[in-house]
Amino acid sequence: MPNPLQKLIQPRFPSCAAGIESGAASVVQLDRSRGGFVVTRAASVALPPDVVHASFDQPNLSDPASLQRALTDLITSAGMLRQRKWSVALPEASTRSAIIIIEGATTSRREIEEVFEWKIERTFGATAAELKLSREELAPDAQRQPRFLVNAVHIGVLSEYEAIFASLGWHAGLVLPRHVGEEQWLRNGHQGNGLLLTSHDEGFTAVLMRGNRPLSLRSVFCEVSECDDELHRILLFYRDRAGANAGDVPAFDRLLVLGDFLDKKRVEEIASDALGISVKPLDADDVGLMIPGDLEFDTIAAPAGLARLAW
Repeated sequence: MPNPLQKLIQPRFPSCAAGIESGAASVVQLDRSRGGFVVTRAASVALPPDVVHASFDQPNLSDPASLQRALTDLITSAGMLRQRKWSVALPEASTRSAIIIIEGATTSRREIEEVFEWKIERTFGATAAELKLSREELAPDAQRQPRFLVNAVHIGVLSEYEAIFASLGWHAGLVLPRHVGEEQWLRNGHQGNGLLLTSHDEGFTAVLMRGNRPLSLRSVFCEVSECDDELHRILLFYRDRAGANAGDVPAFDRLLVLGDFLDKKRVEEIASDALGISVKPLDADDVGLMIPGDLEFDTIAAPAGLARLAW
C-alpha cells in the first residue's frame, strides 16, 4: 500500500537540469512517457577554451562572465530562460567520490561521525569543514561494517559555480558530480550488475551497480594512452567484486560507456577479453530515453539523469 506521507518525506526535484564540462555545457528538460522518458527541451554549446578548468582543489572559473553569457545563450536557445529550479551536474574532475567504510566497533552515532570525518580527510586530502559532502548509505560489507558512498567538492570551488547560478536567477537545489547523473540510467529496476564507465580530462570513473544501488566505485587518473590497461584492470576487479567465480559468466548485463576519451568499440573488445562475454554498450533507446533531433546521448546523459529524479 502506498505510503501517504511519501510525498512529504521525499524532496521534489526539478525536471530541468544542466551539465557543465571543461569544454561544453548542456541543458535538458524531461517529461515522463510510456515506458521511459522523453527530452522536451535541450541544447548544448561549446565553451571557449579555458573558461572552465575543472580541478578538485584549484579555482575552476578563469572567466565567470563568459560562462554566464554562454549559459544565458544556452537556456535562451532551449526556451528555458524562465526556468528557476535546476539540478546541476558538475565536471567530474571538479569532484571526488569514494566509498567510505567505518571499520571497527562503534557503539554510537557520535563515534561513527568521528571516524567518518577522519576517513574523509584521509580520502580527499581536506577536512569535512572544507568540503561540501553528499553521502548515500549503502548495504554493509561482508563484515557488517557501515558503508557510505560519498561525493565531495571543495566549498571554494562550489561557490564559484553557485555565484554563476545566482547571477542567472537559478535555484540549484541538487549539485552533484557528472557520474551521479549518468548512473541513474542504470537504476532501472534490473537485479543484475551494471557498469558505468565515464571519461573526463584526467581519466575515468567506473561505478559498479548491483540492482539499483552502487556496489563499488573507482576513480582512475591516467593518460588517454593508459586507458586500455587501466580498463582491463578495473574489469577484472569488478568481475571478482560482482561475485563471479572462475568459469562462470560474470553477472554483467548492462554496460554504459560515456565521454570523449573512451572508444565504445574498444571498451567492448576489452570487456570481451577480460570477462569472456560480449557486452554491448547501451544507447539512449536501451535506457528508455527518447532524444528528438540530432543531440547525442553522451552530451546530455548526466543532466538528463538528474532530471529524471523528478519522478
